[in-house]
Amino acid sequence: MKLIGVVCPPVVPRCENIMKKDARLSASLEDYLEVIALIIKDKKVARAKEIAARLHVSRSSVTEAFRALAKKKLINYAPYEVITLTDKGKSVSEDIIRRHHALKDFFIKVLDVDEKVADIGACKIEHAAPKEIIDRMIRFVQFLEQCPRGGTDWIDSFSTFCKNGKISDDCKSCIAKCMDK
Repeated sequence: MKLIGVVCPPVVPRCENIMKKDARLSASLEDYLEVIALIIKDKKVARAKEIAARLHVSRSSVTEAFRALAKKKLINYAPYEVITLTDKGKSVSEDIIRRHHALKDFFIKVLDVDEKVADIGACKIEHAAPKEIIDRMIRFVQFLEQCPRGGTDWIDSFSTFCKNGKISDDCKSCIAKCMDK
C-alpha cells in the first residue's frame, strides 16, 4: 500500500517472542482470547456459554475457536469442560488487553473521544497496531499528563477546541499559566 510515496511494511506481529510466524492469531481469535482472559479474571474459569454471549456468536463458533486456540497451546480445552489459559495464553492475552487499554486511554484522554466510541475503536485497532506505536502512545499520554508546558490543562484545551472549533481567545494567558507551574 502506498501513502504519499511511502511503502507501508506489513503489520508487525505482536508478542514476537511468544508467537511464532505460523502461530499468529487472527483478529477473531484475539477477541476470543481477550474475552476468555476477562471472564477468567472475574470468575476464575470460562465457559463456552459465557464466551458466546459476550461475543454474540454461536456455540459452534466458540467450539471452533477453542480448537484453534488449543492447537496453538493458548488454552486448556476439553469438550464440556471449563476453559483455562496456558502460561503462553496468559502472556498473549495480557498483551492484547494492554493494547486495548492503551488505545482506549489515548482516545479518551488525548483525543477526548466518548468512552463507548473509544472502546469500539480500540477493539478495531488493537489487532493491527504495532507494539512500537502502542508503546509510544502510552509514553505520549504519560508525558502530556506530567509536562508543565502541556499537562491536563493542554488536554482540556484540546477538548474545548474540539467542541468549539477554535482555540482560546487568551492563548498568552494560557501559556503563562503553564509556564508558572
